[in-house]
Amino acid sequence: MEADSRLSDRIADSILSMITVEKRFLPGSKLPNENVLSQELKVSRTTLREAIRILATGGILEIRRGKGTFVREDFKTSKTEELSVLATAKVKAKDLYEMRLIFEPEAAYYAALRATEEEIQRILALGEEIEKRIRLKKDRTEVEQAFHKSIARATHNEFMNQLMPVIYEGINKGVRLSQVHEEAVQATLVDHKILMDFLKIRNGEGARNAMRIHILHAMEQLPLE
Repeated sequence: MEADSRLSDRIADSILSMITVEKRFLPGSKLPNENVLSQELKVSRTTLREAIRILATGGILEIRRGKGTFVREDFKTSKTEELSVLATAKVKAKDLYEMRLIFEPEAAYYAALRATEEEIQRILALGEEIEKRIRLKKDRTEVEQAFHKSIARATHNEFMNQLMPVIYEGINKGVRLSQVHEEAVQATLVDHKILMDFLKIRNGEGARNAMRIHILHAMEQLPLE
């Protein structure tokens, strides 16, 4: 029962992240039905219901009998919005990459140690999709965001998730800059593969160092001023 309780807590955190970080569900909007959401989160409907109850008790969701589950109209995401101001501010790419260098290697370390098997599989699948898009010369911005967000979420540290809007801006700038620098694109392919290999075997130190090297490569190869 304790394991089930921990799982429902984690799923509640994931749904909260969808609301506050991903902005998929705004105040007043309806969540997908149980079948769809439980499949996306790869949990049973029983676990999902418990997670929804946790969020309803916390004043985040509202269960309307016969209508579905909604984000409460009066739910405020002010803390996230305050952090998001940093993401929209005019910041040098170099500053954003320094922020990523402080934050993301540690996120990779904790993700390697704490991620569920499903979370590891999702990170690996997104990494493969990035590789595919690079080889087909397709835009990969959204997939890059999802890749790094999945690593942050796998730390099971909610504050790391709250910082993701800031990190997104650094990722976006990096993708835009690298598109015209073939050397940086090829380095991304190699670096991501090494990072994923360490995550796969749950080697925290290796994942931390691989992420650090990945970001340092970008800082060396891209015009970040």
